[in-house]
Amino acid sequence: MATPPLTPRMLTPTTLSPLGSPRAKKSTATVMPEITLEQPSSKTSKSPGSKSTKLFRRVRSAFRSLPIMSPMCKLPMGGARLHENHVHGGTRVTGTLFGYRKTRVNLAVQENPRSLPILLLELAIPTGKLLQDLGVGLVRIALECEKKPSEKTKIVDEPIWALYCNGKKSGYGVKREPTEEDLVVMQMLHAVSMGAGVLPVTSGGGGGGGGEGDLTYMRAHFERVIGSRDSETYYMMNPDGNSGPELSIFFVRV
Repeated sequence: MATPPLTPRMLTPTTLSPLGSPRAKKSTATVMPEITLEQPSSKTSKSPGSKSTKLFRRVRSAFRSLPIMSPMCKLPMGGARLHENHVHGGTRVTGTLFGYRKTRVNLAVQENPRSLPILLLELAIPTGKLLQDLGVGLVRIALECEKKPSEKTKIVDEPIWALYCNGKKSGYGVKREPTEEDLVVMQMLHAVSMGAGVLPVTSGGGGGGGGEGDLTYMRAHFERVIGSRDSETYYMMNPDGNSGPELSIFFVRV
């Protein structure tokens, strides 16, 4: 069930730097809401100085230097959905697409809307473009990485993937640690289970996301299906129960 637009008192005033953009200006007037998100049961905290965290930061730094590649998504014309509204053997999680319209879209996966993200990806697709495509038809995103001998890393812990949108190469996807801005967005949406809209973010001091467009989001339930050690899929579920997922995200090692 969709939740009405958020107007919690703690959100005023709030300024966020543009998510997905290479620069972020600080405002001295910024007042951040208190983060009350819970630690997910399936994930233990990582040390900020761990090797994996440092690797993610280096990859993310290189990724941000690349230009946004406009995805060439060709949506299927007509036809029945490929999946039922319930995926047998799947685990239900909360997925959120968010970001400023002109910057790369972010995908956060949580055990529930009130928990810290268990997975956060930055995808080389403009937020506005992806949300527009989702409003038209079925979108499939495939994230591929190289399979290595004696691979022990969980597939969703891989730092970088080649990104395909409806079969077309669209740049890269990068896993990263949540920033303060990411956590603020998750906190603002902690009471939302499903829905889409524009977050009440203000811009001051010449910073924030004023030049990047509105900070938009879309949140839904996803069914997480683990096919094997080298494949994992997230199916977005529609609340009406009459049609299949409009967004499918495939992780695969090849």
